[in-house]
Amino acid sequence: MMDVDSRLFVALDTAELDRARRLVEMLTPVVRRFKIGSELFTAAGPAALAMVHQAGGEVFLDLKFHDIPATVAGAARAAAALGVFMFNVHAAGGEEMMAQAREGVRGSGRLPPPLVLGVTLLTSADRRVLAEEMRVGEEPGTYVLRMARAAHAAGLDGVVASAQEAPAIKAACGASFVVVAPGIRPAGADAQDQRRTLTPGEALRAGCDFLVVGRPITRAPDPRDAARRILDEMAAGAR
Repeated sequence: MMDVDSRLFVALDTAELDRARRLVEMLTPVVRRFKIGSELFTAAGPAALAMVHQAGGEVFLDLKFHDIPATVAGAARAAAALGVFMFNVHAAGGEEMMAQAREGVRGSGRLPPPLVLGVTLLTSADRRVLAEEMRVGEEPGTYVLRMARAAHAAGLDGVVASAQEAPAIKAACGASFVVVAPGIRPAGADAQDQRRTLTPGEALRAGCDFLVVGRPITRAPDPRDAARRILDEMAAGAR
């Protein structure tokens, strides 16, 4: 089993490279894995990844590629060349698009290759969003499981999904199929815009492999202490 500090990704959700660097410098004594999403990557580009790598960290590149299959294959090769630990694509793009992402990684020559994940349903979405905005007549759990099965069929390594759906995904796709849970909130914290989430301990007990935590750490008065407390919750949940 992985150590809990290898299972936590801190989300560097800022447009300021200097702030991201300060957070990484502050957190690397206790955390070595970080998520870089659209905000920071759009502002700073590959320099943000280089900054994390120079600090000895690893990156989850959270850009959620969603385009025609050939374009996504090229983006996957580029992500692999940047040395990321894992990256994601939208599962709603279809099995061919996801398969091409996997082929793009294989064609990159990167060893070991990064994990490729399918995004099932954003954790800010709920039944109302599915029904009224996406026009999908399924419960969130049913939709997520359908997306996870499609990602598995396309040869992806796993999915990004709410921790609430992890048990069903593992049952359907196998124990080795990776589940990454974003929007995790520590016990007693405000859920903010996350609608389908669990605490760190609950998420690990549900079967999640990696957790992503942002604001409860990065906006805490003492981010390092906040990270330590979340790792303690994870350790208790993993026992």
